Amino acid sequence: MAVGNNAVRYGFAVKSGSIKQAIQSVGQAFRHEGGHRLRLANIAHLLTGNVLGSLLGLVAFALSARALGLESYGQLALVLTFTRVIERIVSFQSWQPIIKYGASLTKPEQRDDLRAILKFGLLLDIGSALCAWVVALTLVFGAAWFLGWSEETVRLLMLYSTVLLFQISGMSTAVLRMAGKFRLLAYGQLVTTLLRVALCWIGFMLGAGLIYFALVWGVTQILGSATRFILAIRTLRQQGVRGVLRAPMKGVTARFPGLWNFAWSSNLSLTLRMSTQEVDTLLVGALADPAAAGLYHIAKRFGRFGQQVGVQAQAVLYPDVVRIWASGRIDELKRVVLHTELVLLAFGIAAILILFVMIDPLIVWTAGREFIGAANLAVVQMVAVALVISGSAARAALLGMGRQREVLRIVIVATMAFHVTAVLLIPEIGPMGGSIAHIVLGIIWVVGLSILFRQTIKAAGLSREGSASALACDLAVSKGI
Repeated sequence: MAVGNNAVRYGFAVKSGSIKQAIQSVGQAFRHEGGHRLRLANIAHLLTGNVLGSLLGLVAFALSARALGLESYGQLALVLTFTRVIERIVSFQSWQPIIKYGASLTKPEQRDDLRAILKFGLLLDIGSALCAWVVALTLVFGAAWFLGWSEETVRLLMLYSTVLLFQISGMSTAVLRMAGKFRLLAYGQLVTTLLRVALCWIGFMLGAGLIYFALVWGVTQILGSATRFILAIRTLRQQGVRGVLRAPMKGVTARFPGLWNFAWSSNLSLTLRMSTQEVDTLLVGALADPAAAGLYHIAKRFGRFGQQVGVQAQAVLYPDVVRIWASGRIDELKRVVLHTELVLLAFGIAAILILFVMIDPLIVWTAGREFIGAANLAVVQMVAVALVISGSAARAALLGMGRQREVLRIVIVATMAFHVTAVLLIPEIGPMGGSIAHIVLGIIWVVGLSILFRQTIKAAGLSREGSASALACDLAVSKGI
């Protein structure tokens, strides 16, 4: 009854027919509902940590760019991008199935099931890390031939690919998110980022070369993964969850129906989505030149500030929407998604305006005047980011509602449109073609998710009404009416 009253009080924007009422409902929700305030606080913590991390990361990249110059920095960007692409393609993003099936396992008698799903995710992480390393070493020579990389870049890639063996953070991320340890997630990573900045500063002062800066990135990335794993194990022990590695795997798919299907679908969806965020730099390097890739990479560093908002909103919302959907609170789920996406849209518009005014001095102060060509690229990138983050809440909700296959279809269409646009435009207008391709992707992404979410909510509402009618009929029959 409370949910119904709240739904009437706060309303769904489409039914109210008024943007003003929708905005007012956001303010009312955050004033009156503790759940909304807690989500906002958690998003704020994650955002603060990631903004600080991004700022420090930008300092590290700026020091590297000034020390290496445009050409060598472009090579470093290609090396970092190549390994990230391999990681995203091969990894299973195990935190998604862990949260999907483990977020509601809160009772003491469900501990064995929780241990099993955690072990399943950890084994996925380990297998994915090993596979990614092998794939990277196998593909490096073919990629070098196709993209025209030098022998120095190939040797550097083979060395840096070792980092992939230590990327086993999926289970750790799931544990910390389900436990609500968003402050640890937000601020725990800053230690290694500070170390990276310090090492880059030393390299800048000493005039170090490309190998040194690649080693700095590799070592600090490994330390970051190790730190997150230690924090996750500590959190599990505080909850009384021990012996994860001893949990039996027999019958795990029977206990969690659709586990592999969800793992494959959500992983493929994220892989395709991340390919547009990483492969684009490689495309610019291949269809233009390494210097253009360097400019493009710098522009994307500014865009990542806005992108992190959507990522953190999904991180906070996903465990919550899984529990809300499982309990059948459709009106609350609808309201949470609407309010979150209005906040994200407002943030995106503000970020575009701020970056439009500040981008020139920001680039000069950080990377240097040599990289001023990245200014317009960064603004266009932020427009694309604003579109993408506007669909973050709907995506998290749809995954929690079991609509991963439909989300995958939207991702496939958006990804195909991105790559077609990029391949056609980059040879003609350079790296700006990649930024425009991101806008095309963002439009398809947000429109597709919005339509799918509305359809799913409508179907769920009709199903609930049908169940209530059937129950009433059964009751009437039992009374002889």
